Amino acid sequence: MKFVQEEVSYTLEIKKSKFITHICPYSQFASMMKRLKEKHPKARHFVYAYRFLNEFHQIVENSSDDGEPKGTSGRPSLKVLNGANIINSGVIIVRYFGGIRLGTGGLVKAYSDAVNLVCNKVDFLKYENLETRKLEIKYNELSKIEYKLKKFNIKIISKDFNTNVTLYLEATQEKFKLYGI
Repeated sequence: MKFVQEEVSYTLEIKKSKFITHICPYSQFASMMKRLKEKHPKARHFVYAYRFLNEFHQIVENSSDDGEPKGTSGRPSLKVLNGANIINSGVIIVRYFGGIRLGTGGLVKAYSDAVNLVCNKVDFLKYENLETRKLEIKYNELSKIEYKLKKFNIKIISKDFNTNVTLYLEATQEKFKLYGI
């Protein structure tokens, strides 16, 4: 799975209709929608699709045709996100109608192409499901353990110094298993 880290946009023109596509992290989706509606008050449609992981690591997805014929815009946009295995991201396509009807097949192709083209411009990051673990060690082991954790790409979030040293670590479950933590 992969996700977008920052907003990217792309404009596609088909038969005088403009499809201005924006993709962003899901956390910025609502503010991006508000900003785009203010910036494009004369646009006819604000089609969207998003996918994100909830607190139970389940994929939640939704889309809207926003006045386009049912199933011709939001659903095809969502299928592109799903097919590319994109999560924690949202896409909004601002459409200015150019006066020439595209038909249902034309709309499906136009919205799918618009989302594919903006995705081609994005430098996606690989999603990793990170866990937090606690490791208690003796003071004389600290520098050796810190060296190994850095070598294994396991991040130390914080350290507590009491009778022993407690390290709070962050990594994938696979890395923790691989290195016996």
